[in-house]
Amino acid sequence: MSSPEERFSALFERTHVALLGYAVRRVADPADAADVVAETFLVAWRRLEDVPVGEQARPWLFGVARRVLANHYRGERRRVALADRLRDSLHEAVQPLEVREATAVERALDRLPDDDRELLRLLAWEELAREEIAVAMGLTRGAVRVRLHRARTKLKQAMEDIDRETDRVAVKRSSSTGHDSGRWALARRDPREEIS
Repeated sequence: MSSPEERFSALFERTHVALLGYAVRRVADPADAADVVAETFLVAWRRLEDVPVGEQARPWLFGVARRVLANHYRGERRRVALADRLRDSLHEAVQPLEVREATAVERALDRLPDDDRELLRLLAWEELAREEIAVAMGLTRGAVRVRLHRARTKLKQAMEDIDRETDRVAVKRSSSTGHDSGRWALARRDPREEIS
C-alpha cells in the first residue's frame, strides 16, 4: 500500500503536463494557467481520498480544473468590473496630471527614492501610524522612525531645490526679456538721432 504522498506524486507525474496544456489553451496568460493547475492539484491533495484510482483520476482532475477555471473567469470578470468602477471614481476624485500641473510637493516627491516616497505617502496619504507603516513595509518601528526622519529631510531639500530652480528660471526670463527689449530698442533707433 502506497502512502498519500507517493500516490499524489504518481498522480502529479501522470497528469500535470496534460492539465497544464488544458489550462494554457483556456487562459490569456500562461502564469494564470500555472495557477489553475496548482489550484487543481491543491484540491486533489485535500480530497485525495475522493480521487478515483487508475485511469479515472485523469478525467476527475479535468473536472476539477474546469471548475477552477470557472472560478478564475468569475474572479477575472469581478476584477475587471472593479477596476472599471475604480477608474471612474478615480477620474472624478483626482484630476489627471495632464490637465493640471504637478504641485511642488509632487515634483519633490518624484525626486526621492522609491522607499522614501512610499513611507511619506503611507504617512500622509493613507494616514497610517508608524506601527502600521512598519507592518506594511516589513520594518521595525524604530527603522520607520529613522527612515521617516531621513525622508522628510530629503523632501525638504528637494522642495528647496525646486524653489531655487523656479527662482532662477524666473530671474533668467525677466533679465533676458529686459536685455532683448533693450537691444530691440537700440536696433530700432534712427541713426540720424546719433548725429544730432
